Amino acid sequence: MKRRINPDQLRRILITGISGSGGSYLAEYILQHHPAVEVHGISRWHSTTVDNLVDIRSKVTVHEADLVDFGSVLSVLQEVQPDAIFHLAAHANVRASFTTPATVLTNNIIGTANLFEAIRLAKLDPVIQLCSTSEVYGQVDPKDVPIKEDAPFRPASPYAVSKVSQDLLGWTYFTSYKMQVIRTRMFTYLNPRRIDLFATSFARQVARIECGLQEELLHGNLESVRTLIDIRDAMSAYWEAILCCKPGEAYNIGGATVMRVGDVLECLIAMSKVPVRTRTDPRLFRPADVTLQVPCIDKFFEATDWKPAYTFEQSLRDLLSYWRSRTEVEQNSVIR
Repeated sequence: MKRRINPDQLRRILITGISGSGGSYLAEYILQHHPAVEVHGISRWHSTTVDNLVDIRSKVTVHEADLVDFGSVLSVLQEVQPDAIFHLAAHANVRASFTTPATVLTNNIIGTANLFEAIRLAKLDPVIQLCSTSEVYGQVDPKDVPIKEDAPFRPASPYAVSKVSQDLLGWTYFTSYKMQVIRTRMFTYLNPRRIDLFATSFARQVARIECGLQEELLHGNLESVRTLIDIRDAMSAYWEAILCCKPGEAYNIGGATVMRVGDVLECLIAMSKVPVRTRTDPRLFRPADVTLQVPCIDKFFEATDWKPAYTFEQSLRDLLSYWRSRTEVEQNSVIR
């Protein structure tokens, strides 16, 4: 028999990193589909992404806190007393983690440890979703593809190391304190608000070239093979995970469309209104790359009955449309 929490039990939820690209989409999803839920979020005072909440600012309660500051985290938890927590907050730029590894490791690992300790000391018992990433698997052996949850961890970046540590902390607090930690490992998604993702960078550059703001599109490694999922489907999957997945377990989440990074670029160029010239930029290559990320998501399907609502083509059109509208604003400011 499948586990399923009654959604009515989730009266108050907390999203760490609510002003980030994923957190803001998750907040929008919950407000749209579960309007009775009270949405709270943690955001750092120096966050540069607060505009992600512009459309829902009046509908969410944002608490100023930093996960590496234990006292601020404990204070928020004692005030909100959430029924569920989505832990999305992280330094998530893989390439940048090679430049500032200590910052990424400290933020992601200590921040997660502080969150779990604060939950424990506040004597709360929320369902906790630890939102991790396919990067924990690193460069997989082809025999392990499609990647299952028991595939070995082979982190290939400081960011991936930090996410492995988060994953293991989740397991530790589940086994030691019976905290209701569900670990989800998200594979590549199409997210217009996150510019460091390859597809978003491509779409932004295509839009800028169309407007005459840029002459050529710069790219890094085009040979990596990924599956792709729409950010809106990813956030609905996170909600289903809280309701249906089993604490202590790990679940892969991802799309069914398998493509090379270069194939995504070709699709976006085909949608362009003008010819697009491309050029390889050595600065966009990572010291170590992950080139094969194809998940087995059977475990998640069996637990939730979740299905994606958006096709790859629709997601890509929406991604380019988002950046065309943003670029028009940029172009108008240049003209003025």
